[in-house]
Amino acid sequence: MPAGPRPTGPKAVDRRLLAPAAVAVLTALVVAGCSSGSSSSSSSPSASSSAATASAGASGSAAAQPGGGNQLQSDYQKVIKDVLPSVVQITTSTGLGSGIVYDDKGDIVTNAHVVGTATSFTVTLAGSTKPLDATLVGSYPDSDLAVIRLSSPPGGLRPAAFGDSNKVELGQITLAMGSPLGLSSSVTQGIVSATGRTVSEPRTEGSPGAVIGNMVQTSAAINPGNSGGALVNLDSQVIGINTLAATEPEANGAAAPGIGFAIPASTVTSITDQLIKDGKVTNSGRAALGITARTYFDQNYRPAGAVVVAVADGGPAASAGLQPGDVITRIGDAPVDSLNSLTTALASLAPGSKVTVTYSRDGRSTTAEVTLGTLATP
Repeated sequence: MPAGPRPTGPKAVDRRLLAPAAVAVLTALVVAGCSSGSSSSSSSPSASSSAATASAGASGSAAAQPGGGNQLQSDYQKVIKDVLPSVVQITTSTGLGSGIVYDDKGDIVTNAHVVGTATSFTVTLAGSTKPLDATLVGSYPDSDLAVIRLSSPPGGLRPAAFGDSNKVELGQITLAMGSPLGLSSSVTQGIVSATGRTVSEPRTEGSPGAVIGNMVQTSAAINPGNSGGALVNLDSQVIGINTLAATEPEANGAAAPGIGFAIPASTVTSITDQLIKDGKVTNSGRAALGITARTYFDQNYRPAGAVVVAVADGGPAASAGLQPGDVITRIGDAPVDSLNSLTTALASLAPGSKVTVTYSRDGRSTTAEVTLGTLATP
């Protein structure tokens, strides 16, 4: 991140940093089992004790605190010292976001919505003011991940260490690192609020509005510009990539306080390794029925399911006996009233798992046991 003059207050923030490619705020949030009505402010760094903002420049020794406070503060400072040098700022012609140094060859992982449709970028490393050129390696919008590569990687790059997503637990302390609102090398603090969330992203230019499963929910403040940055545990491991914050639809799209989401590390490393090796994703790791479908509307023109338009030969649905014209109304325990809800239900499941599909054929409801396949990639 650039270490040059840094804005010291709201008046110094360049509003151009809020361009679409840099903004990670939902306009409509779909979260399995989550209500949009309960939260506390995350849009202000000082809004709560779980969203305290730490400056990257505050690396000096701190005054001793009574009890265990000084030890926790020291833990925070160690994590920041270990990981923040691996978090970079990415600038495109339309916006700004963050990224994480993935290896010493100059590969940087970020969100697909940060890169958008761009193929060339300017990257600023932490502690530096020198802009570096980078180009696109590959992008996979369905999981909102992309890899860019520095054209001339400098010596001393600090690749981040990625943790085990299976060990992420509710209540773990987290630090979110990135460039919110263009304030480079910023850190916010919170906890893991939930795991296994399925979230629908907003559809924007360069982003198809991905539905992503198994996301980590955190109370650490995530603001525009944090996208692509690191969500880190106290072992200095990246447990996810900061991707978006919720908004409150009933409050004209205002930030839903204290609710942010990160793509889990296991998904990040799987997709990133494929993009680096092949320039594309060959194994999405996402469950699929092997059908083409659209939203079904009942006689009152209300969405009432997902109607099967086509069935892939030899695919999971075909093997279970589903046919074109069938209207899917439930996947396991999850009701399906539209194509979007079908996609959301599948995003929370894994390829190879068995699920009961409830569907209607000729007005009669029936079920089928389906072994899910893997979503094909472009």
